[in-house]
Amino acid sequence: MNIESLLIHGGIEGDKRTGAVNIPIYQTSTYKQSEFGKHADYEYSRTGNPTREAVEKLISDIEGGTRGFAFASGLAAITAVLTLFKSGDKILITNNLYGGTFRVLDKVFKNFGINYDIIDNFDSIENHIDKNTKAIFIESPTNPLLDVVDIKKVSEKAKKHGLLTIVDNTFMTPYFQNPISLGSDIVVHSGTKYLGGHSDLVAGLVVVNDDELGERIHFIQNATGGILQPFDSFLLIRGIKTLSVRMDRHEENAVYIANKLSSNKSINKVYYPGLESHPGHLIQKSQARGFGGVITFRLNEDVDYIKFINNLDLITFGESLGGVESLLCHPATMTHAALPVDLRNRLGITERLIRLSVGIENKEDILKDVENALIIAIKKVGE
Repeated sequence: MNIESLLIHGGIEGDKRTGAVNIPIYQTSTYKQSEFGKHADYEYSRTGNPTREAVEKLISDIEGGTRGFAFASGLAAITAVLTLFKSGDKILITNNLYGGTFRVLDKVFKNFGINYDIIDNFDSIENHIDKNTKAIFIESPTNPLLDVVDIKKVSEKAKKHGLLTIVDNTFMTPYFQNPISLGSDIVVHSGTKYLGGHSDLVAGLVVVNDDELGERIHFIQNATGGILQPFDSFLLIRGIKTLSVRMDRHEENAVYIANKLSSNKSINKVYYPGLESHPGHLIQKSQARGFGGVITFRLNEDVDYIKFINNLDLITFGESLGGVESLLCHPATMTHAALPVDLRNRLGITERLIRLSVGIENKEDILKDVENALIIAIKKVGE
C-alpha cells in the first residue's frame, strides 16, 4: 500500500471477534491464564497489551521496520534506546539536539559512564570515532536550527565502523521520511507531536530494523516498564490515521509563511529546509518527501522579543509542536534551556531565536498574527 493507505490500514486493523472497525481499548492490567504451565498470548499489560500492540505494529509498518515499541513519552523511548549501551561507551550526537535528549545524556546516562561527543560537521565524523564509540544519534532536520543531516551517508559511515545509527524522526514523521530505508538501525519518535497531532497525549515510539535489536528493546521495555497506556495507544492510532492530510496542510502553510517571513524587514534570518536558500535543501529533497511544518527565525535587534511573544493572538505560546494549532516557543528558555549557555550561544540559540510549529489554520491568519505582533514589538527610538 501507499503511505496514505498504510496510515489507515496498517498494523492490526479492527477487532476480529466483534468486527469493530477500531481497535478496542483493552483497559486491563492482567489476563486470565487458561492452564498452569502454558503461557497465554497476554499475561500482564506491562509485557503486552492488545491496544498497545496495535500501535506498535502500525508504527513498524509505516516506518518500514521489523518491530515497533510504544512508550509513555518520547524521552522514555529515547531512554530505552540509550539503555542498550554500557559504561565506557560513547555516542556521537548532532550539535543542536532537542534539549531533553541532551539533558538525559548529560545529566543521567553520563552518571553511568555513557559518554557523548558533539559533532558540528558530519563530513568529518571519522575524526570523532574511537574504540569506545558505539552509536551515532542524529535528528534531521535538527531541533531547533533545522540543519539537514545526510542520513544515508552517516548510516554508511556508521556501518563501516560497526556503529548503530539512531534517528529521531519526530519533525518529519514516517509520512515524509523513512530513515530505515536510508540505512539507519533505530528510529525514535515523540508521538506527542505530529503522530498524535492534537496536543492531547504524551507518547514515544521506537522502531528497529532487525529482530535481534527488537528482542533487546522489548526486554528493556518490559524490564523498565515505561509503557504507553491503552487509552493513549488508542488516541495515537486515531491520530496517525489523519497524518497524511495534516502533514500536507502543515507543510503547505509552512512553505508559504517561510517565504513571506524571509522578506520581512523585522526578521534577520529564516531557517526552513523548504527554502531553496537553505544549505540542506537539496539533501532534504533527496532523502525525504517533504519539508515539514516547523520554521525557526531570528528577530532583528530592533524587535522586543518578549513583546512580540506576548502580543500573539491566534498562535499559542507554549512547549511542544506538531499539533493542529500553531505553537510558538522560545528555545533558549524552553526546549533548549538544558544546553550549556556557551554551547547555545555558539550555535545561535539566543534570546532572539523563535521556533514556530505551523498549524493547519488558514495560512493568512497565521501570517497576519506574526506580522501584527512584529509591528507592535518594534522598539521606538530611545527605548
